Amino acid sequence: MLKQNKLSKAIKTGLMTCAISTVALSSAMAQETQAPDEAAVDASYEKVVITGSRGAPRSLADSPVPVDVLSEDDLASVPFSDTNDILKTLVPSYSLQRQPISDGASFIRPATLRGMPTDKTLVLVNSKRRHRSALVQIGGSGTQGPDIATIPASALKGVEVLRDGAAAQYGSDAIAGVINFVLKDNDEGGSFSVEGGQYYEGDGDQVTITGNIGFALGEKGFFSLSGEYADSDSTNRGEQYCEDWFCADASDPRGAANPYLSDPDFVAGLANANLGGENVVQPWGQPNTSATRVFFNSGYEFNDDMKFYAFGNYSESEGDASFYYRYPGNGTIEDLRQEDGSIYSPLEKFPGGFTPRFFGDITDFSFVGGLEGEFANGMTYDFSGRFGSNEIKYTLKNTINPSMGADSPTTFKPGNLINEETQFSADFTKYLDFGMYSDVLFAFGATYMDESYELEGGDEDSYSAGPYSLPDPWGFCDDNGGATAAGLAVIGNGSTLNCADSDDAVYTAVGVGSNGFPGYSPEYSGKYDRDMYGIYGDVSSDVSESLYLQAAMRYEDYSDFGSELVAKLAFKYSLNDDFNMRGSVGTGFRAPTPGQQGTTNVSTRLPDGLPVATGLFPALSAVGQALGAEALKPEKSLNYSLGVTGSIDDLNVTLDFYRIELEDRFYAVSTLDVSTDETDADAYANYLKLEAAGVAGANTIGGVNYFQNAFDTVTNGMDFVVTYTMGDTVLSTSINYNKTEIDSDASDFLNAEDQYDLENAIPEWRGVASAKHSFDALTLLVRANVYGSYTNAIASDASTKQDYDPTVFFDLEASYKISDNVTIAAGARNIFDEYPDKDNGDECCGAVYWSSNIVDWQGGYYYMRLNTVF
Repeated sequence: MLKQNKLSKAIKTGLMTCAISTVALSSAMAQETQAPDEAAVDASYEKVVITGSRGAPRSLADSPVPVDVLSEDDLASVPFSDTNDILKTLVPSYSLQRQPISDGASFIRPATLRGMPTDKTLVLVNSKRRHRSALVQIGGSGTQGPDIATIPASALKGVEVLRDGAAAQYGSDAIAGVINFVLKDNDEGGSFSVEGGQYYEGDGDQVTITGNIGFALGEKGFFSLSGEYADSDSTNRGEQYCEDWFCADASDPRGAANPYLSDPDFVAGLANANLGGENVVQPWGQPNTSATRVFFNSGYEFNDDMKFYAFGNYSESEGDASFYYRYPGNGTIEDLRQEDGSIYSPLEKFPGGFTPRFFGDITDFSFVGGLEGEFANGMTYDFSGRFGSNEIKYTLKNTINPSMGADSPTTFKPGNLINEETQFSADFTKYLDFGMYSDVLFAFGATYMDESYELEGGDEDSYSAGPYSLPDPWGFCDDNGGATAAGLAVIGNGSTLNCADSDDAVYTAVGVGSNGFPGYSPEYSGKYDRDMYGIYGDVSSDVSESLYLQAAMRYEDYSDFGSELVAKLAFKYSLNDDFNMRGSVGTGFRAPTPGQQGTTNVSTRLPDGLPVATGLFPALSAVGQALGAEALKPEKSLNYSLGVTGSIDDLNVTLDFYRIELEDRFYAVSTLDVSTDETDADAYANYLKLEAAGVAGANTIGGVNYFQNAFDTVTNGMDFVVTYTMGDTVLSTSINYNKTEIDSDASDFLNAEDQYDLENAIPEWRGVASAKHSFDALTLLVRANVYGSYTNAIASDASTKQDYDPTVFFDLEASYKISDNVTIAAGARNIFDEYPDKDNGDECCGAVYWSSNIVDWQGGYYYMRLNTVF
């Protein structure tokens, strides 16, 4: 085994002798308490944290910063296949959105920690940085963070959630905190689990199969292999599309007045308008998803002072979801005057209109390897290298390129997104004896990272501008409303062409590219890359029996954004044997990613039922510059935290307050209108700018935006965690308060609605309470997830708002241990089938609930699970 320094030995000895007093700091750490025998010592030994400290692991009570520790049992008790959902259930400060009709965000969902998006949270696996996904969220915070769903819970020994800024310790991104996923390291035995369930509504069937097996590599090594297969069907919590502008519901008076519903061919075509299989033309719910994920972890001790380690993953997942329904006369399904003078309508391809279906195939790969050990002088070392790649391949079906007319295909490959990262690091620690109360830990290291983001172009039909992107593509009419020679020729052949009628189909212009998600053209395809090197130093020590101090500094230099120096101070002070005070202050830094600098997207939105192609363009592109965008720059932060931890017998309590001041926050500006209508001065000016920049189909784009360092924000919050053990019963409660406010004039970047929603559309209060009781072989778990009230602005001027009442979801699970190796469990998530308030005007087109609500709106879900260990 590797040698232990004096402090490491002291901590481990102290943990073993103080087993019962170890403080539990997790909302879901409810575990059966044992008598203070050998089992209790082993359980206590596991309650240490490596995140937040460069030296020997510290007990939870001794940590100078708040950390949630989730055990393997905690993770297994939550009936989700997506690790994102598990964290959302167990950690109140972690929030997650489901965004239907949101391009790639339907498959890689945006999350937040302490009110900050995931690209401001550093994600680690076995304390090594996890690579980002290839998806850049196209609105709001423009998040590009790791895809946590690619990390299967079956591969995890535990999760540590550091709820404190840690950029000085771990580098850029750690503004809100750090999530460290600790992989299983068993060298024998294994487990197998099968779980199935569905929603109360009878849809969303889910099957999850997981397994793990460990192998010994000789006498000094291990290889742990974990796998997961998960399949989830789509859900629908909407109703049939029926609005004032178009209604597909014959039972509604508006539908009865719709002449298309009197056409048998159209009515028959409605059944095939949506490929998803739901009984509405536009569903609202979760997508179909299927994933196969494999993770391995391994290590081998060459001798007492050197160990090799390696871990990595490979996963393939696919999903599909619907876009907005396209109905006749909505700007996409329009009559077009063809070259022979006849009329063509997309209804010839789709008799009942169509709902584009978006498919995403995601491939994720990573490998990390390194050597760690100890030199003869007692200095430890860790030399590591990693490579990570995430690729998304898009397919769009059941749609058209309107500008191609009858020649349009109905399936497109709009392009691929690829994010790759390579990093090499060297980390060292050394305990130095200065004659103080205890040795001083000096940690230092250096790192180099190369990262790239690539937009691979789509097939030509997915982005090309066909003849019908402009009025009168065949030159049938002159400027005075008369027919040209070409026009007279087709009239002579029987065409109904009437150049004097401004409503004639000859003047119709329609959108460019695969409708719903135009492909990446050569102009907006390409590769963006950069490199970074950094160095850091970290000093910590117990300077007295009561006081622990830690200081860290980090210098990073980016090839595209220059350099930055950040620092952090932290302390833990023992007030007495049972209570500690802790706190920290630190600066942070986050450079916009290559993806955030280079991503472009033109997607179809329907704010008022009519399709509006909205384009997101890079800040430094010709379009961005023409619209007034400025070059992006890094975000900077200042974090404060102050808290107390304590225990009285079997009652453990932690209370932490925090403040995050974020300067030059990265955000998408509110959509700028674009119009060919000269009477709308601002929108017409934007159209002329797009034309001047050479944007194909500029006349069919209705809105544009871009990313900017738009404003400053201040986030204030509180985390309160309490656990109480009563024999075979463990009670646990976690409460998070989080409030974000804009701290500068954001009116040049955001409209009133977006400003209001940033501050008010997420519940400020969130809580999780659980009770777990064991009756010999039977264990019962009850959990309550509480969301406080919140308000969503509906009108762009924020003059209309909707208040949402608090919501409480109860979960219940019963598990029975049939034998030492087999356990069965049954339960329900949201057992009382609760929903948030229904939407009152922000959505359209069949939506019943506000689709961006972080409060889940899928309803109750029941399940059964079989676990075996061997």
